[in-house]
Amino acid sequence: MRSSRTIVIAGAGIGGLTCALALAARGFHVTLLEKAELLEEVGAGLQLSPNASRVLIDLGLAPMLATKAVTPETVSIMTARSGGEVMRLPLASRAHPDAPYWLVHRADLQGALLAAVQSHPDIDLRLAAPVQDIVATDIVRVGDLEASALVGADGAWSAVRAKTFPSIQPQFSGLMAWRGTCDAANLPADLRPTGIQLWMGPRAHLVVYPMSAGTRINMVAIIPGEPLAPGWNAPGARDDIDLHFSRARWPANARAMIAAIDNWGRWPLYTMPDGGAWHSGRIALIGDAAHAMLPFAAQGAGMAIEDATTLAQCLGETESNDELPAALARYTALRRPRVTRVQRTARQQGQIYHLQGPMAFARDTVMRLLGPRRLQARQDWIYHWRL
Repeated sequence: MRSSRTIVIAGAGIGGLTCALALAARGFHVTLLEKAELLEEVGAGLQLSPNASRVLIDLGLAPMLATKAVTPETVSIMTARSGGEVMRLPLASRAHPDAPYWLVHRADLQGALLAAVQSHPDIDLRLAAPVQDIVATDIVRVGDLEASALVGADGAWSAVRAKTFPSIQPQFSGLMAWRGTCDAANLPADLRPTGIQLWMGPRAHLVVYPMSAGTRINMVAIIPGEPLAPGWNAPGARDDIDLHFSRARWPANARAMIAAIDNWGRWPLYTMPDGGAWHSGRIALIGDAAHAMLPFAAQGAGMAIEDATTLAQCLGETESNDELPAALARYTALRRPRVTRVQRTARQQGQIYHLQGPMAFARDTVMRLLGPRRLQARQDWIYHWRL
């Protein structure tokens, strides 16, 4: 018989909540610490490709998510050069019946995860509970708690990573993500996306898609910006973003969508070095705490979800607490190569999206020559992932 074991997780975001459910499903007792007094999510959207949706479905979340998620058929690649479509990539053919491609409101995903966590008898969620002192020997002490292992799922400015890997810190990318939403009815019918639109332009790009069962539209605009204080975001002024896209001579249809957004928020994009930071002894990191990356592969949430289920499997294969450090080393060996490749892919795609002048024309020409199916197949190594 396995002894009763407790894992402490720091951070109740998407990665931490997923990890708690995955560990509890493998027989662990989980104490989930969250420094916030109330779990609230901003009104932004998320893309969950099949590698991520498969994990969530296996955890039993399909009934709560399927009615609110949008399942897009295509990605329309648009160019600011002409205001038109370069090509349309098929998404339905890349997904599987047991793992759709979902567009979800971040709050809907967190709400589904939170409801499952709160109803699970082996998960103890503690709010207003920041991580205090960490001491790791043959057990881990987190404040007055004792555990077999500690998982840092506390974001890019992770307190767990700061104590475990103090020399490894995120670096500002020079880019700012402006995020906002609006009611779908606020957009004219001819501008209302039914799938994902990716707009490429000079030193900037837009991603637009429906969520919340199609009732709201999510938009992310990536443009150059100045860093804010670490860990902070700020409201964005409509005049500032309108001016940026007007000066860059973006087409009227793109600017009309930007103008429809209710409220903008600005997030400076910080990234971890390629390869990330993963584990030390009985302490492991997941998600942005381990490998904060640029969002240009739409895999930030997906990689955190993959981390969570991989970590749970590695720990679940152990028979005693003595085996946990080796299991965390195996988790690191499984995750580091894949996540490093995703980090590099995201960075390269961002560079491609922001090309200007003749280089932008050459990019569009090469995309058309490759064709939609060959271009979309370049993502298969991400979407087809399984443990």
